[in-house]
Amino acid sequence: MKESNNSHKLIFEEKKAIKLFLWLFYVFFISFDFLWYYILPNFSKFGEKEFREEGLGNWIYILVFGLLPVSVYLIRKGKPYHVKYIILISYIFIDLIDNFIRYFGTSLKFASGNVVEILFIFFSPIFVNRKYFWAASLGIIGKYLFIGIVLQNPEVLPPAFVIAVIAAIAFIILIRFYSYINSLTEVHEDLRQKEKLAVIGQMAAAIGHEIRNPLSSLKGFTQLQQERDPNSNEYYPIMIQEIDRINSIVDDLMYLGKPKEIKFEKDSIEEIIAYTLSITQQQAERQGVTVVTLIAGPLPPIDCDEKQLKQVFINLIKNAIESMSNGGEIRVHVKVHEQKKMLIEIQDEGCGIEDEDILNLGEPFYTTKKDGTGLGLMVTNQIIQDHHGKLKIESTLGKGTQVNVTLPIKQGNY
Repeated sequence: MKESNNSHKLIFEEKKAIKLFLWLFYVFFISFDFLWYYILPNFSKFGEKEFREEGLGNWIYILVFGLLPVSVYLIRKGKPYHVKYIILISYIFIDLIDNFIRYFGTSLKFASGNVVEILFIFFSPIFVNRKYFWAASLGIIGKYLFIGIVLQNPEVLPPAFVIAVIAAIAFIILIRFYSYINSLTEVHEDLRQKEKLAVIGQMAAAIGHEIRNPLSSLKGFTQLQQERDPNSNEYYPIMIQEIDRINSIVDDLMYLGKPKEIKFEKDSIEEIIAYTLSITQQQAERQGVTVVTLIAGPLPPIDCDEKQLKQVFINLIKNAIESMSNGGEIRVHVKVHEQKKMLIEIQDEGCGIEDEDILNLGEPFYTTKKDGTGLGLMVTNQIIQDHHGKLKIESTLGKGTQVNVTLPIKQGNY
């Protein structure tokens, strides 16, 4: 539905541009000939007194105006994008025929062209279309060069040079148009993302209190059970830690759409990864997944929020495990990259992700899982960005996915 609305908007804008283009084309075309054949001959030495006696004569107007009903038909049929090319190609073809009939086999001095040729080129920034710009520029310059070669007349070079200069100016304007539009698009996407995050923050704030109530009870009963059964308390500390982590996730979601300050402390990436693997070990064993860790140590400490980074790697490794329903191997490779960056590579042998899905990963509520919420990777990406790092995902269907997390290392740490 959204793509359909965008398509209608683009067609509507193209229709407005092409209608203005048609008006200017015919006004310029007639006005130039009226000036050249009627005004200038009577008031100066320029122009031609014979009103189109050579070449196609009045047929050129019949042919040019014959393009108008075709253009109107295409606009009404919702195909305005073809109109500018039809007008351009038809004009070049008609003008070529007119020039050959007028000059071929004669000694007449070359004096041809129309101001609409400049309009063709200068209107390309309005259409914001590089293909049309190159078609108009190369088409018109090529027309003059072709006429010069066939007629062996060097007098076509000055107008060809003038068109080339005008095309260079138009190209600079077109590039500025593209840059401006891209900047507006980026600002719009940034605002749209912030709006989504704000909505998520409001939703999380509304339900956060309800989540914390049962979690508080669960934590209290777990601590009570630990006190009653002190001899079998191997998993109780982990359970309490995980309940605290859930509380931390709720905090992150509640403030995801709002600026927040992270308290950076020096921590060991090896210990963070080791903790992550201990949390995900049971899930990996249940699904027949083996996790292989390669740490190119010794590694320097990094400035980070330990709890948030644990959440990041738990999310990523759980995603890798869940992608391998038939078991397999996950390789976690940690190393220093380019001296100032810590690189953590997580490679799985899962089902893989399609290219179009990779582009949308991290968007609020977008998920490729049947039971997913679309929030886990969004929170992960946000935490990495808050740590001034980068998240990169590469995947091949049927072969697996590799997730690269890059985190900065301060010079004093290495």
